[in-house]
Amino acid sequence: MIGIDWGTTSLRAYRLGPGGAVTDRLDRPGGILTVPAGGFPAALREAVGPWLAQGETRVLLCGMVGSRQGWVEAPYLRCPAGPAEIAAATVPVPFDGAEIRLVPGLTTEDADGIPDVMRGEETKLVALAIGLDDALACMPGTHSKWARLEADRVTHFTTHMTGETFAALSAHTILARTSLDGPHRPEAFARGVTRARQHGGLLHHLFGARTLHLMDRLEQAETRSYLSGLLIGHEIAAALAAHPVAQVELVGAAELAALYEDALRLSGVTVRKHDPDLVAAGLHQIGRSLGWI
Repeated sequence: MIGIDWGTTSLRAYRLGPGGAVTDRLDRPGGILTVPAGGFPAALREAVGPWLAQGETRVLLCGMVGSRQGWVEAPYLRCPAGPAEIAAATVPVPFDGAEIRLVPGLTTEDADGIPDVMRGEETKLVALAIGLDDALACMPGTHSKWARLEADRVTHFTTHMTGETFAALSAHTILARTSLDGPHRPEAFARGVTRARQHGGLLHHLFGARTLHLMDRLEQAETRSYLSGLLIGHEIAAALAAHPVAQVELVGAAELAALYEDALRLSGVTVRKHDPDLVAAGLHQIGRSLGWI
């Protein structure tokens, strides 16, 4: 079986053995935004043609390739969902020489009925959820995901635009004048995380990043780290308020995950880190539910 995570900017493919072992892999540019109209079959064959020629006949795709901007839209599946539910909702795609199915994204609603969505992260989460019951997972990123995992399924999640907000605030607002690139300042970051737990709310706290500098109580070189801690601290506070836990399952790229680990520990929560490359394991779980492996 071939498993592929095809996102907006890149394609990552895995050749999976019967037990889920990755026997070959490739990681390359060529995300969905680079594929011309009608060009997905050719792009897929160009990427994994040698594996197909060696006898692979089943391909499972996840990520933005199943979005409205992708090959074929795979409609969002309502939580709770695990490998069996996701497998049942995969969408077949005609392709000469192989059976291809697209993994759906997931959707849920918050307590006030506002919808939330993910596409691609669900594949990592179904791998992480195996064997966990009533766990809270954090997947930091441009749009961070916090997911409840119960009885091997994703039961609920929330999305936080922390990374994108940090990029916008530090480059396109009054804070940009003091949020200069430079080495990470752990003390300033911790100060921002602590501030996030105090009264006033995020919008007030953000202006404080400017006034602290004006009053010579925050150095210019510290502002960027302070702002990062402030935003991540507010994200963590909101996630833990919705689902208080003593331990968080953390999945993310090393540098960003380290910031979240520090912020969580400052918030009194222990962390269990996981391999960020869980896509292959998740695709294997879904493939098993399809009867492919």
